[in-house]
Amino acid sequence: MLPTRMELKCWCLLLLSGLQSISANHDFFTSIGQMTDLLYTEKDLVTSLKDYIRAEENKLEQIKRWADKLDSLTAAATQDPEGFLGHPVNAFKLMKRLNTEWGDLESLVLSDTSDGFISNLTIQRQHFPTDDDQTGAAKALLRLQDTYRLDANTISTGDLPGAIHKIHMTVDDCYELAKIAYTEVDYYHTELWMTQALKQLEEGEESNIDMVTVLDYLSYAIYQQGELDRALELTKRLLELDPEHQRAKGNLKYFEFQLEKQNKAEPDEDEDKKEQVTNKTTEKKQKKESRQTFSLIPERKKYEMLCRGEGIRMTPQRQSRLFCRYYDNKHNPKFLLAPVKQQDEWDRPYIVRYLDIISDTEMEKVKQLAKPRLRRATVHDPQTGKLTTAQYRVSKSAWLTEYDDPLIDKLNQRIEDLTGLEMDTAEELQVANYGVGGQYEPHFDFGRKDEPDAFKELGTGNRIATWLFYMSDVAAGGATVFPDVGASVRPKKGTAVFWYNLFPNGEGDYSTRHAACPVLVGNKWVSNKWIHERGQEWRRPCNLSEAD
Repeated sequence: MLPTRMELKCWCLLLLSGLQSISANHDFFTSIGQMTDLLYTEKDLVTSLKDYIRAEENKLEQIKRWADKLDSLTAAATQDPEGFLGHPVNAFKLMKRLNTEWGDLESLVLSDTSDGFISNLTIQRQHFPTDDDQTGAAKALLRLQDTYRLDANTISTGDLPGAIHKIHMTVDDCYELAKIAYTEVDYYHTELWMTQALKQLEEGEESNIDMVTVLDYLSYAIYQQGELDRALELTKRLLELDPEHQRAKGNLKYFEFQLEKQNKAEPDEDEDKKEQVTNKTTEKKQKKESRQTFSLIPERKKYEMLCRGEGIRMTPQRQSRLFCRYYDNKHNPKFLLAPVKQQDEWDRPYIVRYLDIISDTEMEKVKQLAKPRLRRATVHDPQTGKLTTAQYRVSKSAWLTEYDDPLIDKLNQRIEDLTGLEMDTAEELQVANYGVGGQYEPHFDFGRKDEPDAFKELGTGNRIATWLFYMSDVAAGGATVFPDVGASVRPKKGTAVFWYNLFPNGEGDYSTRHAACPVLVGNKWVSNKWIHERGQEWRRPCNLSEAD
């Protein structure tokens, strides 16, 4: 037996402990922090694979030495067989070789050095990402492409803003991404990524995917979007490469028939041109009007614009009323000698940022505590009042209390000292790590009037305010935006932002509707504290006017 075989089997045991921590959770794509575990798992697999290769090479080397030795021996022996066997030692050794040594060689050839590697791979595969993870990561790429208006080639070449580790997507990668979009009946993205796959094939990139397959999907995706001319052109190109392609033959006839039918139904060219000119004029007018009336743009568009850094509605006059200061919260003894740095981020709603408010050591400790507890982030279902996962929130979160570590109590006290609000009725500290294209689409933190049971089971009233720690810098994307007011707040490591969700009279401030933009490049860690109404009666009393 080869000595490395036992080593290979040991790998299975060594890797099990690392796998236990990630096997309890799925939805890997929703947390970059937990996806890092998969990198180490893959690295261990590569090491195991190399051990297997060395074992195979060692076995083949032994067989080669045996073959070389016998090759020279039999070549000499067959020159004079009787003379060779006339020596009694040669006769004995021939009997021994054929009776024993060839049997040993047979055992060596039949020995399977892959046992350790295969066992290791089988165990680890139970904890690999699933089809849902691959689909989730693919959808995240498409979401990033739409939100940040990136063309397929930019993503394929890895040339993203702020990216350090750039990597090129192969034809196979582009094809698989297009296939996932196709499965989701998303023909727009199918076209984009099949076109990119075709482009890279035309540039000479080697791939197991051929042009015929790509053109087949591409022509159909384009047809589904109503572009018969282009679909027909691509089908003809496909048939040039494979004249016997049965589906393409049928499509060619169908597209030609549909195109002829369409042409007969069209009005004369002059009328058509007039309509096109009119439409273009109308589009330009609409674009001009949309720039002037930001408030009339659909929320989704406003959200994406703000994520790209467009549409921020801070005038110079309003900007001049935003200040930065040293803050001690009405001479709080803890901040008299060392006041904190506070700056205004927005005026309506009033959003403030505290700088250098949490240290690197504290942030790392919070991440360390949260990582093994991370689960797919949930939202309050307004119908049931219970927590549930949602496609519009792509992240993993964990809840930490003062019982988990004294640091959490220390952070809670710091928030109380700076806001002046009671923390005993606040929710636990929530730590969130965003995954591939991680986001949280526009939402309110507080419960609206049509959600009377949103926080009923907590018994602490509505969410009066939000405190949000940023525990990492984000290379690109990941801003917190307020679509209704055109505000955007960039993540900055070691800072925290704070705003009130309710007016002093307890009514919800609808201008606080906000969203977490998709993370384009980087790893976004945040932790937030939702502060509730109960206990704030004397800390933030109602105003004399009922309307305030």
